Amino acid sequence: MKKSEIRNPTSPAKRNGIAVYTGVFDPVHLGHIDVIERGRSIFDRLIVGVGINPDKSPFFSTEERVELLRKVVRPFDNVEVQAFDDLAVHFVRRTGAHVMLRGLRTTSDMEYEFNMSLMNHSLDPGIETVFLMAKDTYAHVTGSLLRQVATFGGPLDKFVPPEVAAALMARVRERQQ
Repeated sequence: MKKSEIRNPTSPAKRNGIAVYTGVFDPVHLGHIDVIERGRSIFDRLIVGVGINPDKSPFFSTEERVELLRKVVRPFDNVEVQAFDDLAVHFVRRTGAHVMLRGLRTTSDMEYEFNMSLMNHSLDPGIETVFLMAKDTYAHVTGSLLRQVATFGGPLDKFVPPEVAAALMARVRERQQ
């Protein structure tokens, strides 16, 4: 291999096509944003796919989650947000991407994500999964915990952007009326 063929993974000029980062994002939090920021530096284009989980009842509608995400990723020129309502691999394929980006927080995440990546690979062997480990600062942050903190009036500023904290508190007030 010639020296000119060796990639420098830290070089921002050397990136890799399109990746898709899917999730429910209910709500989007700083852990998600960290994965988005890091993913956008690796890939030329990052599509954040806002999906549904039939096993959960979300605090925010799909449209609200998309809008919140669009607000927080607005500074990132190579990130876009789209909703989808089918299998993630079908969404990824429609975007033209061949990579699913996933964040890992804990060992329990690893088991779940490993199984999901095996299923996705079985459904579409042309799509690879790339995992990014969460920074320790965000490893404990989950949408469920943030909804609980908001419901009981706890501080949100360490976990979500200001516009998300405002939306969470407004939703809590709506639900309490």
